[in-house]
Amino acid sequence: MRYDLDDLRLFVEIVAEGSITAGARRMHLSLPSASARVRSLEHHAGVTLLIRGRRGVRPTPAGTTLARHARDVLAQTARLEGAVAGYARSPAAPLTLLGGGSALHRLVPQALVTFLGAHPDVDVTVTESRTPRTVRVLADGEADLGIVIDDEARDCGLDTEPLGDDSLVVIGQAGGILAGRTALAYSEVAEHPLVGLDADSSLRRWIEKNLGPHAPVVRYRTSVAHLTAVVALAAAGVGLAVVPRRAIDPGQPLDVCDLQDPWSRRGHLLAWGAKTRTPPATHADTATHADTGTDTDAKAPAVSALADHLRRASRSEPPAPSGAHRD
Repeated sequence: MRYDLDDLRLFVEIVAEGSITAGARRMHLSLPSASARVRSLEHHAGVTLLIRGRRGVRPTPAGTTLARHARDVLAQTARLEGAVAGYARSPAAPLTLLGGGSALHRLVPQALVTFLGAHPDVDVTVTESRTPRTVRVLADGEADLGIVIDDEARDCGLDTEPLGDDSLVVIGQAGGILAGRTALAYSEVAEHPLVGLDADSSLRRWIEKNLGPHAPVVRYRTSVAHLTAVVALAAAGVGLAVVPRRAIDPGQPLDVCDLQDPWSRRGHLLAWGAKTRTPPATHADTATHADTGTDTDAKAPAVSALADHLRRASRSEPPAPSGAHRD
C-alpha cells in the first residue's frame, strides 16, 4: 500500500502523545480530520493500529511496528529533502583565495574548517600562488583574498593588513647537529645535507631569490611536495630543513634554530582584491550599489567573514619557540 507522509507524521505524533486529540493539535488538524486519517490508515493496513480508551490511545503491536518504521521513513525523507535543497538554492559565486605553500600548510585549512562549517552555501576555491602573482591577480580583481609575504608586497597598491609571523627557521633531528645551537646562518646550514620542497614551490623560490646568484651549492637529499613531509624527514634525521616556524608540529621531537639571515624574518599579510574591498557606501550611493546587484556586492559579506576566520586561525596558532628542543 502507499502511505501518505502527513498521515505517518500524524500517527507518530499520536503514539508519542498517547492521544488523537494531542496528535491532531501538533499537526494543526481538527480532531475529526485526524480521526478520519487514522481510520484510513487502519483500513488500508487491514489491521487495528490503535487501542482506544477513556484515557487516550495506545498502539497495538502492528501500530508499534508502523510507528517505528514511520520514524525511519520521515528521518530519511528529511535528509533527502535537505540534500536536494542544497542543489535547488542559487549558489553564490565561489570565493577565490590565493596563498603560498606556507599559508596553505596549516593556516588556510584551519580557517576553512570553521568558515565552511558556518557558511554551507558558500564555496571557496584555494590556489597556491607566489606573492608576485597573487598581487597581480588581486589587482586585476580576479581573486577575493590573498595571503602574501610582507617584503614582496610592499607598496603593492592593495589593501593589506598584518596576519601573522611567517619567519623561517632551520630544523633537524632532536639531539643531532643542531643540539645546543640557538641560531646559525644559512651558509652554515648549506654545509649539511638538506631536505626541502620541490624546486617550483613558493618557499624554495623565495629562499633562492634572497640568496642571489652567489648562493652556496646545496645538496638536497630529497625534494617533496608538502611541508608536512619535509618536517617529518628532518625529524627522522634525513637532513636539515629550512621551514616556516608555523609548519612545526608542537608535538614533534626535533631541534629548532633561528636563522641569522635578515631575509628569514618575514610576515604574512592578508591582501584584499581590488574589486572586493570598497569604501563604506554613503547614504547617497547606497541605492546605486543596491541597484547594480553585482557579484562583488553579493560576495562582500562572505569575503569579510572568510577574512575574519583567517584572522582567528592565525591568532590561534602561536609560533613554536626558537632555539629549543621539541619533545
